[in-house]
Amino acid sequence: DENSTYDNNFIQALKEAQKDLGLKDDQVLIKTNIGETDACYTAAAELADAGCNVIFADSFGHESFIMQAAGEYPDVQFCHATGTKAQTAKIANFHNAFASIYQGRYLAGVAAGMKLNEMIEKGTITADKAVIGYVGAFDYAEVVSGMTSFFLGARSVCESATMKVTYTNSWFDIAKEKEAALNLINSGCVLISQHADSEGAPKACEEKNVPNVAYNISTISMGPNTALISSKIDWAPYFKKIINAALEGSSIPSDYCGTIGEGYVALTELNEKVAAAGTKEKLEEVKAKLVSGELKVFDTDKFTVNGKKLDSYKADVVDMGDYVPDSEVVKNGEFEESTFRSAPYFDIKYIDGISKN
Repeated sequence: DENSTYDNNFIQALKEAQKDLGLKDDQVLIKTNIGETDACYTAAAELADAGCNVIFADSFGHESFIMQAAGEYPDVQFCHATGTKAQTAKIANFHNAFASIYQGRYLAGVAAGMKLNEMIEKGTITADKAVIGYVGAFDYAEVVSGMTSFFLGARSVCESATMKVTYTNSWFDIAKEKEAALNLINSGCVLISQHADSEGAPKACEEKNVPNVAYNISTISMGPNTALISSKIDWAPYFKKIINAALEGSSIPSDYCGTIGEGYVALTELNEKVAAAGTKEKLEEVKAKLVSGELKVFDTDKFTVNGKKLDSYKADVVDMGDYVPDSEVVKNGEFEESTFRSAPYFDIKYIDGISKN
């Protein structure tokens, strides 16, 4: 529900799409607190029985239940965020979607790196103490891709930056996320970011006066003195795409990845009180290069793995349920993330400079 930064991002985007398309409240039904269990299938079936033409689910673990519902309601379109099976399941009315959020993470990392540089220049820390802490939910590819792109953004402007990662093994756990952030801070981290869905880490940062870069929503209201910026997927364009398709009877892409240039990836408000001078202008400059294609987030000249350049890598792109690497994803000097499938598959847990705490 709206207490989860992750879910709230979807809910607000749906409300925006509803407003832009002029839909009435009785045309948009929302079910919250639906677990990754049979309750998901039940909720989807109830929505289909209620007359919904297109049904959307936002949690990774919802996928199998949404596929089940799609098979039983062939006249209803079912869309699922972060999933991986649409391309192999070949169910005509089942669709996956994601966005190139690694581009947004990279931008947020640039803002973080500039903050680290400011701290170094002011003498608050020395260059070798530019250590970022990262609170991740799980070591899944989605989290690994996001944390790596964030780190690459930070290091693009602060060459001495390193990063420690802690996993909570939960998407939403306020206490665990706060504890993880505090442990990272106590271990020497001077800036915290996250890929977990509660307000735990941002609140820990505000308590300890440590800069924070969040995800999905702006956290300035809960961390006015420490919240720097957040990256997020803007789901409003996708909601409008699938709603219009339902209204017009047109097709919905089986596996769709929206880009920063198409407006699917965004940054929240920059907290000028916390940000280093020139951050806004730098972000605009870097974003323009990402949109034009001049800058590649996973440029293999920009990072190493165990001291070596990544010249080749096979990832588990085609999800057959066996978790076997099947596709070469390093091409033209970059790891081509979300190109062969919308959901992330960058699963190299620790490039050089990143370590598990």
